[in-house]
Amino acid sequence: MRSYPRTFLLVSHDRHFLNNAVEHILHIDRGKLVLYRGNYDSFEAERRANMTRQTAMAQRQDAARKHLEAFVARFRAKASKASQAQSRLKMLAKMEPISAALEDPTVIFKLPDPEELAPPIITLDGVSVGYQPGKPVLRKLDLRIDMEDRIAFLGANGNGKSTLAKMLAGELAVQGGKLFKAGKLRIGYFAQDQEDVLDPARTPIEHLQDLLPNLPPMQVRARLGGFGLTQSKAETPSGKLSGGERARLLFAMVTHHKPHLLILDEPTNHLDIDTRDALVQALNEYSGAVLLVSHDRHLAEACVDRFWLVADGSVTPFDGTLDDYAKLLADRRKGVKEAAREAAGEPLSKTDRKADRRNAAEARRALAPLRKAVKDAESHHAKLSAERMMLDAQLADPETYTKLSPAKVAELQKRHGELQKRIEDQEEAWMAAEAALEQAQAADAA
Repeated sequence: MRSYPRTFLLVSHDRHFLNNAVEHILHIDRGKLVLYRGNYDSFEAERRANMTRQTAMAQRQDAARKHLEAFVARFRAKASKASQAQSRLKMLAKMEPISAALEDPTVIFKLPDPEELAPPIITLDGVSVGYQPGKPVLRKLDLRIDMEDRIAFLGANGNGKSTLAKMLAGELAVQGGKLFKAGKLRIGYFAQDQEDVLDPARTPIEHLQDLLPNLPPMQVRARLGGFGLTQSKAETPSGKLSGGERARLLFAMVTHHKPHLLILDEPTNHLDIDTRDALVQALNEYSGAVLLVSHDRHLAEACVDRFWLVADGSVTPFDGTLDDYAKLLADRRKGVKEAAREAAGEPLSKTDRKADRRNAAEARRALAPLRKAVKDAESHHAKLSAERMMLDAQLADPETYTKLSPAKVAELQKRHGELQKRIEDQEEAWMAAEAALEQAQAADAA
């Protein structure tokens, strides 16, 4: 689309796609259209800055209005100040009101945290799985999943990503090998066709009450509220909810039993960008394991730590980033083209092939330290953030101040301040590493 020479209009919730395909963003907000130059990220930054400026201007105008009103109220009756008071009244009348920028309503998305389970929660030993006896889609799988895992499946459509998800979720029986699950393991499975379970005539509270028959209605409503389905939405037939609202209802249903493992197969198909961002935040705060099948690159990059490549009837760890995977696909396409050229009688010289392989290897070696720096910075930031979250919870607990001495509380507060400073420093290091890697990748692509 970048190379398309004419105009096109694009409607998409895919942030990565928008960042790479468009040069303008037309924002539709409260019945008005505003055109921004640049991609989605630049639009978001500029819009946020505009909102900040508008709010500041409204606050300054409000202060000026109050000052003028106070002057008029004080001196209106005095003959010596009457003309000045009248002048200020005219200023008030001519003052065009500036409205403070209205924030978009925050999308609520809160996943319930499970209790901890000892690792591993799932192991696969030589497992084969498929839909027809004797015809496995995937075979000889030796895999392990722990509660802290965040894994995305990579692979072309039809290679078996959804098959793997169904098997791990217990929706598809293994054909060979052994699959072990922790005794108390609870799994939440969000399937691509998950919406089929909804009865369009029934309300969210009715759907969730079916799954939680022993829970009082008020607590069921509270569960729905954790997904942004407040009282009016909770009593609306699901057929009249928006696609995003139905998706949030499905998440409430999938996680009703506080699963230790979430298996998400294309969870963002009906979510807008704001709701996708809320899901990213919810998944990053969730304490269980996450397995993700998604074409949403932003979701995968923001939520997972590693990748499994589903290809050629097997599943193997992929030690790289999504950029590395994109390059792998490009190299494979190039290989197909070369094979086609050879078949057509246009073979590449051995010198060309050796040069291509040598250049590719040199590029990988040059980028490897930068990728490691990004990964290390991200990992360190995550550890510090997790420590701060535990400290936040401890300092927010009233019992902390009754059970611990004032000196110990002061020590915790001091540690919290030190952590905050270290997190800020680590964020800067992370951003610097990302910038260095992006610059090197751009130079390599050029």
